[in-house]
Amino acid sequence: MTKRALITGITGQDGSYLAELLLEKGYEVHGIIRRSSSFNTQRIDHIYRDAHDPKSRLFLVHGDLSDSSSLNTILRNVAPDEIYNLGAQSHVRVSFDTPEYTTDVTALGTIRILEAIREVGIKPKFYQASSSEMFGRVVETPQSETTPFHPRSPYACAKVFAYFATVNYREAYDLFACNGILFNHESERRGETFVTRKITRAATRIKLGLQDKLFLGNLDAKRDWGYAKDYVEAMWLMMQAETSSDYVIATGETHSVREFVAEAFGYLDMDWKEYVELDPWYCRPSEVDLLLGNATKARKELGWAPTVGFKQLVRLMVEHDLNLAKEEKQILSLSK
Repeated sequence: MTKRALITGITGQDGSYLAELLLEKGYEVHGIIRRSSSFNTQRIDHIYRDAHDPKSRLFLVHGDLSDSSSLNTILRNVAPDEIYNLGAQSHVRVSFDTPEYTTDVTALGTIRILEAIREVGIKPKFYQASSSEMFGRVVETPQSETTPFHPRSPYACAKVFAYFATVNYREAYDLFACNGILFNHESERRGETFVTRKITRAATRIKLGLQDKLFLGNLDAKRDWGYAKDYVEAMWLMMQAETSSDYVIATGETHSVREFVAEAFGYLDMDWKEYVELDPWYCRPSEVDLLLGNATKARKELGWAPTVGFKQLVRLMVEHDLNLAKEEKQILSLSK
């Protein structure tokens, strides 16, 4: 029997990779997208067939994490075996500017889905996309599933709420519900406002003379960076376990933003110090200085391990963005 999955945030980095993975495994995949005056499906266009195509196993439906009625309707119509809640306002810096919206979508959106599951009366497996940002001002290094949370942004606070809501519904209603506490994971599909993609896009554009400077905030912040495709596999593995639990997913290595910059520019034979300038606007009101994950539980219980290291990750992103910059330069030259 074909398994049916529902993904919120399917048009994002993780959602697109997860949709690919599930389709490869024979799933029927349904994704929730918000109504908009413009299309925002670039990351999944290559796998999306028209819904009227009888061969299609990927279906998109309009809904919103801020609208419980739409979620109830979708769950009733789709009746998924697995739900992956990846949708959120996921930009940490932006959450300081839009704290109410961030909380509504990221925290209450999770409650709306969990309540929809109860009200519709289905028993799917539920995955909640939790975040290493919940650890915030860390009390121990590395961070594991037992490390206390100390969130340092509205985004992180909202994720802590959603984490405990997931635990609560698991315990109160015997729901298969798991939290994936994912540390930073990047890829060629990362949004261009996120620091890693901002760096690789700028470095390649500067290399080709399309841009002069790159403005960044805190270069000393250290993160545990992995590859998004590895991390969506961990999501799926959690959902295949006999019992639901919570897992840290991380590489076990930490690198500063400065190291990421140096690696990206160095790969292009450039001295980053000539092009990077600091802009206080990009600094957070309260900073998270160090995140380093301990994924021992996931390795032992799920058999999961990362396959892409830090240098390889940076180079994958730089090579991809170098091709984009070349295309951009060619278009500019043709328009003159």
